[in-house]
Amino acid sequence: MPDDTTHRNRKLEHLRINLQEDVQFRATTNGLERYRFIHQALPNLALDEVDLASVFFKKKLRAPFLISSMTGGADQADRINQTLAAAAQATGIAMGLGSQRAAIEDESLAYSYQVRRVAPDILLFANLGAVQLNYTYSIDQCRRAVEMIGADALILHLNAIQEAVQSGGNTNWKDLLIKIEKVCRALPVPVIGKEVGFGISEDAARQLAGAGVAAIDVAGAGGTSWAAVEAQRAPSASLRQLAEAFWDWGIPTAESLERARRGAPALPLIASGGIRDGVEAAKCIALGAALVGYASPMLKLADICVEAAIEGIRLIQAELRVAMFGIGAANLDALKNTKYLEKI
Repeated sequence: MPDDTTHRNRKLEHLRINLQEDVQFRATTNGLERYRFIHQALPNLALDEVDLASVFFKKKLRAPFLISSMTGGADQADRINQTLAAAAQATGIAMGLGSQRAAIEDESLAYSYQVRRVAPDILLFANLGAVQLNYTYSIDQCRRAVEMIGADALILHLNAIQEAVQSGGNTNWKDLLIKIEKVCRALPVPVIGKEVGFGISEDAARQLAGAGVAAIDVAGAGGTSWAAVEAQRAPSASLRQLAEAFWDWGIPTAESLERARRGAPALPLIASGGIRDGVEAAKCIALGAALVGYASPMLKLADICVEAAIEGIRLIQAELRVAMFGIGAANLDALKNTKYLEKI
């Protein structure tokens, strides 16, 4: 099992690469450009009447946004997480932490995930790699991840391609669904099944729903490519070439939303993967998402300061509000049921 130095270095490498290198999908988009709203010149409401309030896992949010899981396990990651959490608290949105494996294996790193002192009220998600359930992890580690940060739910992230193209990746995914089901049954908080940027198919959504997850984050293609990230840190030319071959692998976010909705019609969906503004968020909600997640844009803002992150969140809130105003949707239910989104 990797030591704590390996974990710290990996976390720092991931942060550096995401902040400094171009690791966005090259040929694949999030697919939302294939949809447009039919503008309503007479929206029949006042802009300040548009209500963005949402409820997820029985917790009220001021807007249906999630700061997606990104980092932890190092000093720089702690600074980023504290900044993001303070911004989430100030704007009333949800937040996910990066994989807590580093802190599970070295408790001295737990501080880099513990954000409740700056964000006591937010909807907060713990996070572990699902594949670790095939590598000695059990309900005990899942419970520890939740308790470590006072989380409201646990994300089990699915990153098979990322693991397959990295040096020393965890590639035994056999019979994993059975173990996910056991966690869903035993854990006292909801479990979210989440991709990391390659998308959820209809079959995968159906399997996750059958296993008992409480929500699915499709995390589709079109934003950060974790194959590209791994290509940047590959220790050999051949492994770099392998990772680069999968740079554009995945299901675009919009398509993944549609597929996941067919596979798990009763579950709340989280849309993430290359979402850049509030207009795209509006499209995702109209396509069936309950929450919309942002990662890379929030990371870059958090690297500046708390105020920049708050301002960025408030901007996408304003963009979502104006988009809803433009189709006469007074609240999120009206947006979800709008007849004014068309495929082009």
